[in-house]
Amino acid sequence: MEAADAWRLTDRLSTEHGMGDPFAAAVRATRMAMIITDPRQDDNPIVFVNEAFLGLSGYSRDEIMGRNCRFLQGEGTDRGAVQLLREAIDARRDIALDILNYRKDGTPFWNALYLSPVSNEAGELLYFFASQLDVTDRVAAQEHTRFEKERFEREVSERTRELTEALAAKTMLVHEVDHRVKNNLQMISSLLTMQTRNITDPAARSAMEQMLHRVEALGTVHRQLYQSNNVERFDVSEFARDLATDLVRGSGRNDIRLHLDLEPVEIPVEKAPPVALMMNELLTNALKHAFTEERPGRLSVSVRPDGDYLGIKVVDDGVGMPGQPLGKGSFGKRLVDTLARQLSATIAWQPADPGTRIDIRLPRKVAELEEVP
Repeated sequence: MEAADAWRLTDRLSTEHGMGDPFAAAVRATRMAMIITDPRQDDNPIVFVNEAFLGLSGYSRDEIMGRNCRFLQGEGTDRGAVQLLREAIDARRDIALDILNYRKDGTPFWNALYLSPVSNEAGELLYFFASQLDVTDRVAAQEHTRFEKERFEREVSERTRELTEALAAKTMLVHEVDHRVKNNLQMISSLLTMQTRNITDPAARSAMEQMLHRVEALGTVHRQLYQSNNVERFDVSEFARDLATDLVRGSGRNDIRLHLDLEPVEIPVEKAPPVALMMNELLTNALKHAFTEERPGRLSVSVRPDGDYLGIKVVDDGVGMPGQPLGKGSFGKRLVDTLARQLSATIAWQPADPGTRIDIRLPRKVAELEEVP
């Protein structure tokens, strides 16, 4: 059939549209591929096809007319999409989907198909109207995007796995170092204990015992680091709990009540040793000198965030500051002052009426900045 006679095919459709209907003229003239099928005939054959569809499919009009449009399907056509199309036809409802079709020469193309039923005023189904659009480039772009996304996700997953393994190895190595340091400090502590037993001079014996407490405090730091899952941060509150409990228990003083007011506060591991030594110095000093002559009392330790600072408080209700020997010129006082300068911290000694209150403020931002070399 000649292309010039194609417009007359719409006149054969038994619809309410006449030869001069603008809709029929638009179907014939549009650049979008369109077909019309007649479900009242066996196998729902094609009864109209426009020029755009001929160009899209590569078939002639005579090869298309009277056939079911399944001839466009091939080995790569998704059976699921075909089933959806059949269900829409049986249900007489619209459907839009992308389906892989084949031209006459076997070339595959992705067809954006829109199918819609056409009924008369009485509700009788007359035709199915279908438009097609070659969206092969769009589908190819989507497939490329999907492939690149999957490739990127695989690479990210692989890199994440490598980093996780590297972190696990680093954590294991750091824990092993902390474990060995802890064991070495325990050995040093044992040697100091043995040596202390042989010292008869009271002053020398006291100095040795104080040094033993400092070594044990550092041992507590590495014990906590060994047990922690975070090899870069140190929880001051957990350390304060362990240290204060160990010191009070080790003092043998059952008449000293320990009160803890602790909130989780973490600092870089580099700050752990000086913080530990400072707290050990203040707690051992309170236990040794605040509760003289078997005086009972209460020792309070507080660790809390204080705005831009980490606040540490040690309060006792003992004999008060005049009885505290951690004064000017003592080794303990020089050690605390040195550690405070190292931490950019401030220390305030105040009467507690009764007893003594010591406030330490460590700038948290300074600690964070100094964490990165």
